[in-house]
Amino acid sequence: MRQENRPPPTRRSRLTRRGRLALFLATLVGLGTAVLIPLVPGEEAPEKPRQLLIPEGWRAAQVYAAIDRELKLPAGSAQAAAAKTALPLPAEAKGNPEGYLFPATYPVNSRSTPATLLTYMVETATKKLATKAVADGGKAHGMTPYQTATLASIIEAEADTRVDMGKVARVVHNRLAKSMPLQMDSTINYALNRATVDTKLSETKIDNPFNTYERQGLPPTPIDSPGLDAMAAAVAPPPGEWLYFVTVKAGDTRFSKTYEEHKRHVAEFNRLRSASKKT
Repeated sequence: MRQENRPPPTRRSRLTRRGRLALFLATLVGLGTAVLIPLVPGEEAPEKPRQLLIPEGWRAAQVYAAIDRELKLPAGSAQAAAAKTALPLPAEAKGNPEGYLFPATYPVNSRSTPATLLTYMVETATKKLATKAVADGGKAHGMTPYQTATLASIIEAEADTRVDMGKVARVVHNRLAKSMPLQMDSTINYALNRATVDTKLSETKIDNPFNTYERQGLPPTPIDSPGLDAMAAAVAPPPGEWLYFVTVKAGDTRFSKTYEEHKRHVAEFNRLRSASKKT
């Protein structure tokens, strides 16, 4: 769920009368309040902030590119800033903001920099992970906030609809409980820096820490920026015995308890894919 956010506070300084008026108007804009206040003759109108939209499921590389475009900076500027800035990340992240660049709409003005935007995104993700429902649910499952973000990122990538998020989360929890590899194509896509629904058998055997076909447990980091819905699903999945799922077609994800049932659904997926390629 995207949220409108106010710009992060800047260093305090002594404001002029014009500055106080601009600050007041900017605060009202940040709160989503439309108020018309006449300007003193000779004073300029305060700067109207632009908006930077970060959708759910974007990877850090996509967020960096969007920041560079919005701020009209050379490609790679935001990524370089992420490496140099002491972002308020958990120790588990080891300085990697993947999964903590929270998807939302952020205000941008002439004072915005990659560092201020990235910091604001990380702070927002941390606050969402600290909400009572998410934090308490994570603790009940024995997960740290970082592990919750990691699981939520898989749910964000794998679920075809918001309704499916809880069931995808249940599949992951069931597999972890049975010490089964997660076998998520989304983590293979992340390892290969791509997005596709076609994963070859040979690709499931690659030597990569994000290959959840070969390695048990969660991947070492999140694989995208999960939203609050995915975070909530990660810590409060519905009851169920599902161990498999496949999205047969848009809006139609089939969840299965047995591998035999899953194979029938996969066959349906392959049949529909073949038919679509012939048309």
